[in-house]
Amino acid sequence: MDTKIGSLDTCKPSCNDLACPANGLVSTIQSSVSPSSIVNPSESTLGRHLARRLVQVGVTDVFSVPGDFNLTLLDHLIAEPGLNLIGCCNELNAGYAADGYARSRGVGACVVTFTVGGLSVLNAIAGAYSENLPLICIVGGPNSNDYGTNRILHHTIGLPDFSQELRCFQTVTCFQAVVNNLEDAHELIDTAISTSLKESKPVYISIGCNLPAIPHPTFSREPVPFALSPKLSNKMGLEAAVEATAEFLNKAVKPVLVGGPKLRVAQASDAFVELADACGYALAVMPSAKGLVPEHHPHFIGTYWGAVSTAFCAEIVESADAYLFAGPIFNDYSSVGYSLLLKKEKAIILQPDRVVIANGPAFGCVLMKDFLKALSKRLKRNTTAYDNYHRIYVPEGIPLKCEPKEALRVNVLFQHIQKMLSSETAVIAETGDSWFNCQKLKLPKGCGYEFQMQYGSIGWSVGATLGYAQAVPEKRVIACIGDGSFQVTAQDVSTMLRCGQKTIIFLINNGGYTIEVEIHDGPYNVIKNWNYTGLVDAIHNGEGKCWTKKVRCEEELIEAIKEATGPKKDCLCFIEIIVHRDDTSKELLEWGSRVSAANSRPPNPQ
Repeated sequence: MDTKIGSLDTCKPSCNDLACPANGLVSTIQSSVSPSSIVNPSESTLGRHLARRLVQVGVTDVFSVPGDFNLTLLDHLIAEPGLNLIGCCNELNAGYAADGYARSRGVGACVVTFTVGGLSVLNAIAGAYSENLPLICIVGGPNSNDYGTNRILHHTIGLPDFSQELRCFQTVTCFQAVVNNLEDAHELIDTAISTSLKESKPVYISIGCNLPAIPHPTFSREPVPFALSPKLSNKMGLEAAVEATAEFLNKAVKPVLVGGPKLRVAQASDAFVELADACGYALAVMPSAKGLVPEHHPHFIGTYWGAVSTAFCAEIVESADAYLFAGPIFNDYSSVGYSLLLKKEKAIILQPDRVVIANGPAFGCVLMKDFLKALSKRLKRNTTAYDNYHRIYVPEGIPLKCEPKEALRVNVLFQHIQKMLSSETAVIAETGDSWFNCQKLKLPKGCGYEFQMQYGSIGWSVGATLGYAQAVPEKRVIACIGDGSFQVTAQDVSTMLRCGQKTIIFLINNGGYTIEVEIHDGPYNVIKNWNYTGLVDAIHNGEGKCWTKKVRCEEELIEAIKEATGPKKDCLCFIEIIVHRDDTSKELLEWGSRVSAANSRPPNPQ
């Protein structure tokens, strides 16, 4: 049955999955349309059609930076009652905000101007592509009359060829639409948006600056909701894959399940948990899948990340005689410099539409969700691996108690952050040591969690926090950001204030790029120290609700958290944590040395 995208509710995830339709072909419903759906002629424009389409698929906030090529388009987006236009300080943060929004809402959108804006947002779009996020990047393009005229325009590199921006976007989007006439604008816009939803990737839409305000017959009626026909599993392939996998796993003595980040794009988190419930295997997640699997599950054993896994998790996974990885990405970071102690002959690798069993058969056109549901009915219950984990598990130690007024330690900070988490919070972890410290947080039921592991762009979290908080106003976002990352994208704390957000930002000030120090140290990893609370106070400038605090010891931290969660609970709270430059998690020390070794491999002999 077709899955309709016709309201905000259909795009809200029931858990942490992206609420986008399954991959498949797109068709427009050709049913009769009631007279009430006829649009006022003055509103039957390209700009309003685009605005209505965005609202239809669940985008109620668009992140933008104005420029002369997109100003008319912005007028028409603002005029749409269901759409809120949020002006950002720069295009990179607008893209990051759309990324964070898409992680919660299922799809995000940003609007920038031609080339200078497009190339600025490109890095954020690449990150969304790597993380399989539906993101609609809209660019106000040149006047349609200028195409093919050999004219040179401003905001370009000085050549009469306007395709530079398009060529850059072709490698980081799954569809590109250049709208420079009204006749096919309807088709191009609809194809781009539907392709983003079904492929779960960003798309690029360029709209000529003279077109948004012009009425056209193709926009004279309310757009009919998309009907995205879902992909279907090959039934014979599915049965064969399930039979072969069941035979493989039912022979194992101590099999385990490991969830990966592609559970999100496959919309298979619920099916994965259903399998875990049925089979009783020990259940772990890869670091980039944290938040996609409920950590309160009775057989959850933690994060599998090789040598830097949570306590006792790697021992159980790597000693198993069979492991099923659902949606993994094995890159140099997730494999800790290619040092995982896994054997292919023991592994079943499940991708969104493919199953590979050990060194043996592979089955294509098998959807992950279908496969997991069918497999749950075929596996014998086996709790051996979890029983082994339960036997060897020793509760984690408590950080050493701080002496009165002793300099605050990072492990003490995260001990207190742990106590703040609930179903009404969400954690955003910036690239850096926060990756490792936040991995050790135990997420209560309903607590959100996001970080960008595949792309790992420092500074991502500021914009992503803006977007995520805007998408889920009922949750209080707790962002853990290093000082080096914050310096890249700090400006859009301003936008958080304009939007009335109540995020708590822990700015961890250790004087540099600590994650890079542990991979390869040098003077370039030391940054200029800022008065971060003073900076945020200056940005605040008496407008909006904002509270800042500089913290140097545990006593001050306790008071700051009490204030942020009490009297200042309706404010944006910015807490600067002063820690020693060398105060890092033990996991970063281990991970950094292994990644450094992988980066330093000499060339292979010729």
